[in-house]
Order: sequence, then structure tokens, then C-alpha cells
Amino acid sequence: MSLQTTLVAYEALDSATVNGQSIVKMFAPFSEFNVTVKVTTVNNEPPEDPTKTVDFVSILIPGTKGKSIGGTARTLGVIGRNGAIGARPVRIGMVSDADGPIGAIATALKLAHMKRAGDHLPGDVIVTTHIATNVSMSFNDGVAFMGMPVSSETMNTYEVSDAMDAILSIDASKGNSIIKQRGFALTPTAMQGHILRMSPDLVKVMESTTGRAAVTLPISQQDITPYDNGLYHFNSIMQPHIATEAPVVGVAVTAQSVVGGSDSSANHEVDIAEVVRFCVEVAKRFTVASTDQPCEFYNAAEWSKIRGMYPDLSVFQTSGGVAGGRV
Repeated sequence: MSLQTTLVAYEALDSATVNGQSIVKMFAPFSEFNVTVKVTTVNNEPPEDPTKTVDFVSILIPGTKGKSIGGTARTLGVIGRNGAIGARPVRIGMVSDADGPIGAIATALKLAHMKRAGDHLPGDVIVTTHIATNVSMSFNDGVAFMGMPVSSETMNTYEVSDAMDAILSIDASKGNSIIKQRGFALTPTAMQGHILRMSPDLVKVMESTTGRAAVTLPISQQDITPYDNGLYHFNSIMQPHIATEAPVVGVAVTAQSVVGGSDSSANHEVDIAEVVRFCVEVAKRFTVASTDQPCEFYNAAEWSKIRGMYPDLSVFQTSGGVAGGRV
């Protein structure tokens, strides 16, 4: 069940010494089913301590007709966005910002368990995140957030793959006064500089997996622009949009109170397990691409009309100005 894999991921990440190799060991029992984990270690970038490192993790759960084996089935990307899972030595233990990595890794673990149990998806699922345990804190509207070990652009380099046909971006989104409920919320679809309508299919999946009415998170045009362009951003949940032409939907882990990203003892296992259950169900339906249970991130016919009626908005995936293509 999703709660069990969530607890496993939670306990693995709740450590001062966890790194990418810890995740490799977690998935070693599934190697005979061709589940693979790739770890890339890079140095932190200023203003963080460049003598310290961050591990980027990419987990592939291959499908029976997936691109990884030369097939044509669609690939779902699941990204665990975060600044860091720890703010040591200022904070002891795991911080709220770890929701993204916990949810992403738990989703991969559940899919690996399913594969071992004989439930194979036709398409690949690629799960990516990064692990940093001692990053500084920053502030957004007076709320303590986690800093970032490297730039958002560097994160996208290692966490966004051209093979992803659609992306779910999981991110702790509790340090705000916009959405006040325990659980998670979905954003509208962002694609190639456009903010599209909420996906009706994803709303249905959310309602069926949670047993409650869907909850949505409003995003602005600024949210789908690069993180370092000086504009206001709700948080980094939509940053994968910058690096891909594929549709991106944010899966925001939310709370009733304002919880800073660097607050410790603030990861709610049951809420994250709901995210995992949602992501797993999306993976099932999206990679199958069935007309019986459609799971589309956007309406292709309407997208074609938009592109025919309005100019290219991919400039919003850049930093803007003349260098970004504006005149």
C-alpha cells in the first residue's frame, strides 16, 4: 500500500547521512525487474558551501512497451521538487521541504513493488529528485524556506528528462496563505509558456484516490517563469516547466496552517501517502493511454486551436528581455 512505501521512504530520508547510495540500496531488491537507480553527485553552488555536495537521483521503472526498451508507450515523469531535506546544523532532523523527495521516492517504490507482484505498466515511469541534508534557509514573505544547494536551472538539468511525455511535480507548499487544507492540491497544466485549464482527467483521479472533492492551487504567469528572474514565485513547484515542452502539473502538499519549508517534524505521512496513491494511479492510466480511463494532461484539440490563434509564448520559459526573444 502507498502508506507503507511512504513510511519506508520517510525513514530512509530522515537521516543526517542519507545520500544517493541509500536510495540505490533501497531499490536493489528490484534489480532483477530492471528497475534502475542512477546517482549523480555535484558540488553545491554559491551562496551554499561549494565544498559540500548534492546527490541527484533518477529512478527508472521500465514498462513492457516503454521507450527504454525501444517501445512507444508514453513515459510519465514524477519529480520530487525541494530545496533540501535538511537544514543542519540549524535544524535537527528532516524538514517540511522533504515532502517532495519522500513522495517521489515512495511512488517509485510502490511501482517497483507492483512490478515485482506482476502488475506491469506498458510505459516507463521516471522518478527524479535530489538529496541535500545541510542547506541554508531563506525567507519568503517572512516564512522560513529552505535554500537551494544549486540553481533551479541545474536542478532541471538533472531532474527533467526529454523522455518524459508529461510531468507531475511534487513539492511541499505549506508556507502560504493561499491554500489552507490538509492533503494536496493540483495546479492547472503549464506547457510551453501557457497556463492551460485544469485537467478534468487528473481531477477525476484525485477525487477517486482521495475520496474527496478535488482541491486546486491557482498559479500565476510568474510561477512558470525561471526562478531567478526577480519575479515573485509561489514556490518552485512549476520550475520543471522551464526545461521541457511536455505538460507539467504541480502536486502541492498542503496544510491548514502556515508551515515553513525549514520547519522540522512537519512531514505528514498520511498526506504524502495520498500524493503517492494519486501519482501511482496517474502512472497506470497515462502510460496505458486507454479511452476507457483517459488520463490526459491537456486537451490536444484545444491546444491546436490555441497555437493557431495566438503567438508562441515559450518566451516565458526564458528569463525574458531581448536575450529571451522579446523585442
